[in-house]
Amino acid sequence: MRPVNCLVTAGPTYEPIDQVRRLTNFSSGQLGTRLAGYLAEQGHQVTLLRGEAAVCTEPPGGVAIETYTTTADLGARLETRRGGEVQAVFHAAAVADFAAGRVFRRDEAGELIEVREGKLATRAGEVLLQLVPTPKIIRRLREWFPKALLVGWKYEVEDGRAGLLARAAAQLRECRTDLCVVNGPAWGTGFGLVDREKVSDAGDDEDLFQLLLNELT
Repeated sequence: MRPVNCLVTAGPTYEPIDQVRRLTNFSSGQLGTRLAGYLAEQGHQVTLLRGEAAVCTEPPGGVAIETYTTTADLGARLETRRGGEVQAVFHAAAVADFAAGRVFRRDEAGELIEVREGKLATRAGEVLLQLVPTPKIIRRLREWFPKALLVGWKYEVEDGRAGLLARAAAQLRECRTDLCVVNGPAWGTGFGLVDREKVSDAGDDEDLFQLLLNELT
């Protein structure tokens, strides 16, 4: 198998609320880290972009690692690599769906008053936080990597397999990705690998990695 220049994203992004607090998610970065190591073991050239907040910090052998922070930071690091040099992108990062917007407190009359503080004070009581959708990085990948194999992820909690597969199909269509890995409580045990024609079952990480490796041949 000829070596392929692969880019893997893993772990969570985070979004600051104030100068000491942040929004993030439960992604550990373990799956993407293991995938990066597996691809390197098979002789491929691999760069791993891993979230600073990832619990998994092990350095897989033969992999170049770069750390990102916010959604904007991850997007910028991907964009700087745009072009034909990257031949495959495995976008396993759990990108935050929302960033922190404005913060409010209610005055004695119940009216919302915007709060601007470097550190929100708890002594003043509860606050209301506006959540603002973050830009969808996956929608930019085909623009940045027009000739690469693009693999997205779709993790869902509800709606079962039918709903999850419908979302995966929408991702393939709208983001012009080649494959979508599906998992989470909506899927159940293991993973599914979805393309425009079929769904392949993977019982565990190793099965999934082998399916993805086959796509590089």
